[in-house]
Amino acid sequence: MHNMGATQRIWRNLGFLAFLVIGISFPAMAESPLPIVDKDIHMGVFSCAGSTCHGAAQPWKNVNILQNEYVTWQRRDKHAKAYKVLLNKDSKRIARNLGLKSAETADMCLDCHADNVPAKRRHRTFQLSDGVSCEACHGGAGRWVGTHIAANASHENNIRNGLFPTAGPETRAKLCLGCHLGDKQHRMTHRIMGAGHPRLSFELDTFTALQPAHFKVDADYRKRKGSWNGVQVWAIGQAVALNTALETLMDPKRGRDGLFPELVLFDCQACHRPMSGNKWQSRSTVGLGPGRVRLNDANLLMLQIITRHVDSGLADTLKTRALALHKASQTSYGALAEQAKALHGVTSQMVKKFSARRFGKGDLSALLKGVVQFGLSGQYVDYHGAEQATMALGVITSAMRDIGAINAAQYGAINKALAGVYKAVEKDEGYDPNTFVAALRTAQKALPK
Repeated sequence: MHNMGATQRIWRNLGFLAFLVIGISFPAMAESPLPIVDKDIHMGVFSCAGSTCHGAAQPWKNVNILQNEYVTWQRRDKHAKAYKVLLNKDSKRIARNLGLKSAETADMCLDCHADNVPAKRRHRTFQLSDGVSCEACHGGAGRWVGTHIAANASHENNIRNGLFPTAGPETRAKLCLGCHLGDKQHRMTHRIMGAGHPRLSFELDTFTALQPAHFKVDADYRKRKGSWNGVQVWAIGQAVALNTALETLMDPKRGRDGLFPELVLFDCQACHRPMSGNKWQSRSTVGLGPGRVRLNDANLLMLQIITRHVDSGLADTLKTRALALHKASQTSYGALAEQAKALHGVTSQMVKKFSARRFGKGDLSALLKGVVQFGLSGQYVDYHGAEQATMALGVITSAMRDIGAINAAQYGAINKALAGVYKAVEKDEGYDPNTFVAALRTAQKALPK
């Protein structure tokens, strides 16, 4: 796990956290549609909550499944309260600002705050008020609810019957990013943000770690579902996040808002910062002068670090395409969509490369130093980049400890040195890149040589 105290301080004001994560299998996404668009009947949490199913008060002993997954979700997981959020005063204000009758009846809100499948796919025991419930992540249980408890049950068969494969980083990222970034089924727009919605942020491994676990990764789990270390999950998550954003830019129905591009994909602080605050600083990875509205390229920054270590040729291509994308964002929507499509092809290659690489001790050490060096070279001028870099440092150091690349004492020393880094990104509106760089220099001294 990460330095959870520090990590949770960063995220304690976020209204949304990552989706439930229980391992399934990992076939191609084409075989497993996202739960919001699957064709199966959604039964509701009633079908999972029995004391002999997943509603036990305490974990069972000497079994592969904890059996208390429903109770963990209900008592400790914020997704269980997601619908209730729509009833509070802030949600009512956002709904009024958007001209909606109410947040709790508007699809644009329910699509992420509940399992908002069409009425024809809701069983009589289904309740929308259950929020982001079991089937919002694991898919409609109409076919698999019975077969997954059969004597001859297998993961492969369950997935064929509609169980969504959340164990694999790529499919899990696609699932979570639907709401934590927005996709074709979940429309997250600058208008929603302007109406008062909290800023969204996401990193796959960090948000997985922050969830109250309702599964255990043991030998049986690994045999049935595979296993990935945190850095591999981080790398794949970065690539899928960038691809998800690029897909929005490529779609004329989602990538534009009247005369403007969809500004939710741009860097918030490029516009929303005090005129008397920090002055403009150049970034070689962007190539734009002052006064330009910049795309949020935080995931792109992380990918440049990863690919520079994994495949230098691909890294050169990525750098060229990234600069072309930023340049196109200042010319026309057509040019931007064209460059987004070209970059999408590059990042799709990365998902395959990262999925095949296990990321050993040498990889982790190089990536840890790479994240720090990128910051010292002036690439974390924007808050979004610093935020992703901070989560990356937590992911990598945790993975180094887990595989024995550093011992407990070294891990403690690094986390202590990272305290200033966490503090520097604690408040997005008060972010100072010079303070962040100074904290990175301090942390650098504690890194293994």
